[in-house]
Amino acid sequence: MLLTKHGHACVRIEDEGRVLVIDPGTLTDAAALAGATAVLITHEHEDHVDIDKLRAARQANPSLTIHAHADLVAEFDEDAIPVASGDTFISAGFTVRAVGGKHAEIIDGFPGCANLGFIVDGLYHPGDSFFVPAEAVDTLLVPCSGPWLKLGEAIEFTRAVRPARAFPIHDAHLSDIGLASFDWLLEAKGGAPYARIPVGESVNL
Repeated sequence: MLLTKHGHACVRIEDEGRVLVIDPGTLTDAAALAGATAVLITHEHEDHVDIDKLRAARQANPSLTIHAHADLVAEFDEDAIPVASGDTFISAGFTVRAVGGKHAEIIDGFPGCANLGFIVDGLYHPGDSFFVPAEAVDTLLVPCSGPWLKLGEAIEFTRAVRPARAFPIHDAHLSDIGLASFDWLLEAKGGAPYARIPVGESVNL
């Protein structure tokens, strides 16, 4: 299985011609969706979902399937498939389990929107949350920047999930200095093998 890091929170998973994209937002190049079979959307924020990009991808490939929380489906695409926390389904030939349910709080209950994490054949994309799933995780995509998190929480999250390996996402807000600081601490304190995938590059899982 090939994992490719795209802009910010977006990743692309490929295996034997199957292509699944998670969270192609406004900080992601449209090329991430080229040839995609299916798309998973964790939540409604534009850095995770770009409606115009998805509509263009759907026009290019009418068979493209989109899975998202029912709240988001109701807002942007009646043809998208609603998903709830606890659901297990097949997307682009991959087995996917939806977990969690709420966006991490910034302050005073804000933003309070739905957020689904997705476990795809052992790879976990939590969206904007630190929800720890009950099942074992082989590969964790750990968020590293945003108004709802601090670095210590990312370390504690990684320790709690106990993955076989971890790679960072949600990193567009950080400078090169910030990225280096995050990487050093996650590698030193996260309790799991950790590495950064440069944008546009891939690793085999």
